[in-house]
Amino acid sequence: MEMSVGLQDFFQGAYLLPVIVVLALLALFLGANSLFRRILTRIRSSIREVSIPLELMAWPFRLLLSLITLALLPSYLPLSVEIRDLLNHTLLIAAIIALTWFFMRICLVFEQFVLQHYASKVRENEVARKISTHVSLARKIVNVLFVLLALAGVLMTFDTVRQVGLSILASAGIAGVILGFAAQKSLTTLISGIQIAITQPISIDDVVIVENEWGRIEEITLTYVVVHLWDQRRLIVPITWFIDRPFQNWSRTSPELLGTVFFYTDYTVKPETLRHELERVVASTPLWDGRVAKLHITNITDKSVEIRALVSAANSTNVWELRCLVREQLIEFIKSNYPGWLPKLTMEMEQGKTFREV
Repeated sequence: MEMSVGLQDFFQGAYLLPVIVVLALLALFLGANSLFRRILTRIRSSIREVSIPLELMAWPFRLLLSLITLALLPSYLPLSVEIRDLLNHTLLIAAIIALTWFFMRICLVFEQFVLQHYASKVRENEVARKISTHVSLARKIVNVLFVLLALAGVLMTFDTVRQVGLSILASAGIAGVILGFAAQKSLTTLISGIQIAITQPISIDDVVIVENEWGRIEEITLTYVVVHLWDQRRLIVPITWFIDRPFQNWSRTSPELLGTVFFYTDYTVKPETLRHELERVVASTPLWDGRVAKLHITNITDKSVEIRALVSAANSTNVWELRCLVREQLIEFIKSNYPGWLPKLTMEMEQGKTFREV
């Protein structure tokens, strides 16, 4: 009897509405996943040529729905004015953070959609890499702006910060000079990142030579560039390095390259014979793209003849492998068929004298 009276008092008391709100919040949070999946299915059924990773927006979406419902809760709870204000302030800050997170995920989803769309439509590798670089850097710049706006919004929710801001504005001249000197390096780096995004001296997957290291551009941020080196190391280079110093970009306009192989032979060599062998070697491998296969005598010394073989390939990897193949095959050809063409040092001995180089 006492238990039934207590339950009756509970449901007729001031705690009935908060309990209903909490249960509604729980139901909304559990139903948010189902709602999101239905929206996801509907969008994917209308856009079939690309797979949009909308799952990235799931948790920000749920968090926003939960905060919207939680915003109704403090007015129905028997709380003091101070606690209610504190709870509302906390919910406001959480809403700003959740909204920023949601917008950042929207930008990420949009980036993936654009990249997949152009990957399915664009065949040219250079165009796809430029689009990838533009979209990736644009998303990172927008994310920085979102974070700055969110930070400003959170700080503006505090009355004390607003008052401090007014006092700082009174001495804005001195503060501006101090901040300018303090942030000079950061601003230079940020401006360099924006300049790289606009002018694009480098793009994602470009083949570059940086600090005498060969590698591919793996990631471009507003402050640094990650270069994936040939031996699987990562070289982290400040973004300003690509603005202030010269570097080699082997694939900025086209990945096609020319490769050279140098040989040193005796004066008795017949270049035409080696030229025919070079043409046979490159014609027998898919590494050669069919553009260039030439052989010339480029220099002579008092002891040997310098011969240069010039070959072409579709990209840097193929040109490296082709150079190695040409070097191996021509050396083996000379050793097996014309060993007299190998560079040698001729000596003669006169009677009663030591050896004399000829």
